[in-house]
This record gives sequence, structure tokens and C-alpha cells, in this order.
Amino acid sequence: MGKFGNRDKDTSLDDSGLTHCKFVLVFAVLMDLLGVAALLTGVFAPLEIKGRDFGDLLVYSGALLILLSMGGWVMWYSGNIEGLTGGKELTYKRSAVDRFARSLSRRILRPHRSHTEP
Repeated sequence: MGKFGNRDKDTSLDDSGLTHCKFVLVFAVLMDLLGVAALLTGVFAPLEIKGRDFGDLLVYSGALLILLSMGGWVMWYSGNIEGLTGGKELTYKRSAVDRFARSLSRRILRPHRSHTEP
């Protein structure tokens, strides 16, 4: 028995934390690979067809694919955050700042009374 207790030697995806949002992870990795391939192909390969250069098209397409992958990575990361607790689960005492913020927001949201009405 080691430092971490009685664990099997078989490491599965359940232990690694990759079980949440598998589709988004595959999407992010795929967009990264396609984006980098398109970007590098556009930069280093001579892509001329009938005298027109198509390298810029691949460079911009690769940059857009990498941008899409960044969105996928953010979604995957935020989907794997664990341990967040709500305010009701914690022993929550209202502080003076909370009371002040509530009273201020109530004053702002309360409709103003007009002095001309009877």
C-alpha cells in the first residue's frame, strides 16, 4: 500500500479528470491540429494556382481555426471545474458590505416618486 492508499495499477480516464466534456476536448484538439496545419502550410508551402497565391487564405483560415479551438479549450476547462459551492451551502453571514450593496440596489430599483402627483 503506497502513499495514496490501495489503488489499482490500471489508470483509466475516470481517475484522470478527462471524463467531463469529452466532445469539447476532441473539438478543441481537432481545431488546434487543423489550424496549425493550415497556418504552417499557408506560410511555408508555395500555393499558386493559375498565377494566384492562396497562401494567405490558409494563413487566415488557420488563425480562425485556432481561435475556435481557444473557445473549445475555455468551454472544456470551465466544464471540468469541480468543487464550487453555492452561497446556501456555506455558513454565510451577511457582512456590512453585503447589506450596503442590497440597500443601494433597492434604492436604485425603486421607482422614483413624483412630487406633482396627489
